[in-house]
Parts: sequence; structure tokens; C-alpha cells
Amino acid sequence: MALGLDPVTAYSASAPLPKHIDEFMLAGFLRGEPVEVVKAKTVDLDVPANAEIVLEGTIEKGELGLEGPFGDHTGYYTAAEPFPVFRLSAITMRRDAVYPSIVVGKPVQEDAWLGKATERIFLPAIKLTVPEIVDYDLPVAGAFHNCVIVSIKKAFPGHAHKVMHAIWGLGMLSLSKAVVVVDAHVNVHDYGEVFFYLGANVDPKRDVVIAEGPLDHLDHAPAMQFFGGKIGFDATAKTAAEGAREWPEEIIMADEIRELVDSRWGEYGIPAHADGGVVENGSRRGLRQLLRR
Repeated sequence: MALGLDPVTAYSASAPLPKHIDEFMLAGFLRGEPVEVVKAKTVDLDVPANAEIVLEGTIEKGELGLEGPFGDHTGYYTAAEPFPVFRLSAITMRRDAVYPSIVVGKPVQEDAWLGKATERIFLPAIKLTVPEIVDYDLPVAGAFHNCVIVSIKKAFPGHAHKVMHAIWGLGMLSLSKAVVVVDAHVNVHDYGEVFFYLGANVDPKRDVVIAEGPLDHLDHAPAMQFFGGKIGFDATAKTAAEGAREWPEEIIMADEIRELVDSRWGEYGIPAHADGGVVENGSRRGLRQLLRR
């Protein structure tokens, strides 16, 4: 057990890697250079040479002890459960070693950024497996594994349903309880925009999928630990082949109108933001004046 690593190596220990992929290899790839390691003193393992503290020891199959309860990243105190016992054989450390810790609890806490790093780093791998995926977001408020928002290049009727089931069978994403699928042009990181399409495009009778599957170890909601319900929302635009009526045209401001509006805010004394937007309290007044002209 290595404590006090460089941030990339510490992150790599939490990454949802397949069993045959070594965490040190991922860390070296992300760092752009190998992780320097040395031989441990009492066990036949390599350990990070620059760790603040290294705990060496063994775990015997079948030897369990009661662990917990702990305040966890779920925002709840998880119950005490039997876990493998670690038999300590040596402690090595740097001079004046620093013991690192992390604050967890109701989101947002420090561990949120470990989850967001995984979200971004593993997007190419997810797209390699499910190529119709454009982007995805794991909301911090959902403790990551409770909700997935995903945008897709929709190509056939029921495509969103196919993607939901793909996610529920994809590595650690299989633990997700809720999946929201939107069209490719929707910004999955803008929750207001996602909620608009969720409200506008979903017919609960047609577009809600209820399923069952594996759940996170720490999820206290299901009646049975590790297994329970899943829900999926198809918030994509529908076709006649999916039983929809003629789908209405979405209101989108033309580029030339947007450019005209942006170019004339100064005439009304409304300061612009650096991103080209305007202050909220003046935008409506300025737009009304512009339309009257």
C-alpha cells in the first residue's frame, strides 16, 4: 500500500482498468515517463520509489475482519462489512513523511475530480467500444455511478435503447442506475440543456426503459445488495418508425441573427462578457429594443 504518490500515479490506482492492464503502465503513459519503482523489503513487489509511506504485508484468502462503518463518497455512512485482513510486515517512509488524506461526503468533495478525470480520460476507450457515442457526462451530484448522460449519432429506430443496454454491459459503467440518451448536438455537460430535451422529447410510455442489473457495492437503495433496478430515458428526437407523429422543427436562431444581435449590444449600453454574452439583467431589455428597430 503506497501513500503519498505523484497525482497521476495516485489517480491511476483508482482508474477502472481491465485486469490485464497494469496501473503503473497507465501512470507512465499519462505522465509521459515511467514511474520509478524499487523492490519492497519484505514482499516480492515493486513499489513507487518516491512514495511518502509504503505499508508492506500480505492478505490470506478467506481471512476476513469487520470493517466500518465509514463516511463514504456516497454521502452516507456505509455499514460495517467483512473484508480481507491485511497483515503488516514492514513500514518504510521518507524522512519527515507526509500522510495524505482526502475529504469525502456528500458531493461535491475532493474525490469528485478523480471521477471527472476518469470521465475524460476514458472517453476514447468508450467510443472505441460504442462508436455511436459522441460524448458523455457523469454528474458529480449522482456520485458518478448513479447517472450517465450520453449523446449519440442516432442512425436507426431504437438506437438510444441499444446504447442504454451497451452502457449497462460496459465495465464499471454497468453499475449505472440511470442513463439519459440525447442527440449528438446536445451538450451533455449543460444540465439545463439536457433537462430541456428530457422534458420535451420523452413520452414516458414509449421512451422509458426499466431493467435490472449489477449495482455499486455501496449502493444502499436496492432491496438486494449488488443487484437492482435500472432506468433509461430516450430523450432523442423520434421518427415515424418509432411510433412518433410528425416531429416539429426545433427553434434555432440563425447565425446571421445571432451575429447581428451580438454586434449591437453596445448601442444599448449593455456590457458584454468575455465570451460574447451579455449581463442577464439587461439582455431582455436590449433584445426588445433591437427587435423594435
